[in-house]
Amino acid sequence: MLLEIAVNDDFVEPTIETLQRIARTGTDGEFGDGKVMVLPLVDAIEIGGSQRGKGAI
Repeated sequence: MLLEIAVNDDFVEPTIETLQRIARTGTDGEFGDGKVMVLPLVDAIEIGGSQRGKGAI
């Protein structure tokens, strides 16, 4: 399964912490629990509206 989640800078760490908490198997986690990749988002454009950048996220 692949999840793609776009958040503003203020929400990067809280999102990572939440994903780690809910996706971890048991208290220590196990091989295969998955990974979180953090990539820069160059821009976001709302197709159906006029928002661009942070407002489109």
